[in-house]
Amino acid sequence: MSRSLLPPLTRPARLRPGARVAVVAPSGPVPEERLQAGLDILRGWDLDPVALPHVLDRHPVARYLAGTDEDRARDLQAAWCDPAVDAVICARGGYGAQRVVDLLDWTAMRAAGPKVFVGFSDATALHEAFALRLGLATLHGPMAGAVAFLKDAGTQDVLRATLFEPRSVRTLGADTARALVPGRARGVTVGGCLSLLAAGLGTPDGRASLRGGLLLLEDVGEEPYRIDRMLTQLLRAGLLDGVAGVALGSWEDCGPYGAVREVLRDRLGGLGVPVVEELGFGHGTPALTVPLGAAAELDADAGTLTLDAPALG
Repeated sequence: MSRSLLPPLTRPARLRPGARVAVVAPSGPVPEERLQAGLDILRGWDLDPVALPHVLDRHPVARYLAGTDEDRARDLQAAWCDPAVDAVICARGGYGAQRVVDLLDWTAMRAAGPKVFVGFSDATALHEAFALRLGLATLHGPMAGAVAFLKDAGTQDVLRATLFEPRSVRTLGADTARALVPGRARGVTVGGCLSLLAAGLGTPDGRASLRGGLLLLEDVGEEPYRIDRMLTQLLRAGLLDGVAGVALGSWEDCGPYGAVREVLRDRLGGLGVPVVEELGFGHGTPALTVPLGAAAELDADAGTLTLDAPALG
């Protein structure tokens, strides 16, 4: 059993009926019909969702961005600093979160206090920034306009339980989960989308070490050789030195999973730590909501990740 060297982060409070939830688009644009469907689901949970002014924008030149960098950053900061807002949920992933991180007033956001932040994929850049700049635990979970959230009841149920009744989801797992490398390890959860972690190396929010962490990895649309390249980059940078264990999520549209598995085994098997595959978080369906910055135990043989404390306070 490994001793964690990463500290657990501050947990925000769980949500209660009537809580206001701000939906922001820090990355790619979201179709209006998907946004409205997501807002309807949140209303059905007795939440008070509000879409920030620029959520449906599209950048005038870089059409893969949801509006200008300044407007995307302004929405995120306004939502976070609004004392009436209890949680901030991303509308979708895509690309662009890295472009807004340095435009945010982190002093003002720290003064606003801890809140729930939910997202995955490109939001990995924000998860890392919240962890390093605010010391805040966040939720790697489905976004308001994501297809899995809109279409899959299981994905919705886990997020809802995490937000309202976090004690009910202390042990996370999936029927598909199994050991790639057997064993158990303790640590603090960290990670997210592999390509964003690789892209963060050398940036102000790129960590130099994940020693003692339980590393979560997943991605979408990356061929096996690209997964190999990014994992090799993390290995050569020393980022994986001393990790306590690795939990692997979904690898949607990354080619035949057998080929992906061989890359994962080749690049991660030599770490000498437990590795569990297909744990059920990420771009696949259904998708678990997993806290980042939480102390937990990874049991690769059982295919579970068990939190020491509920994801939210």
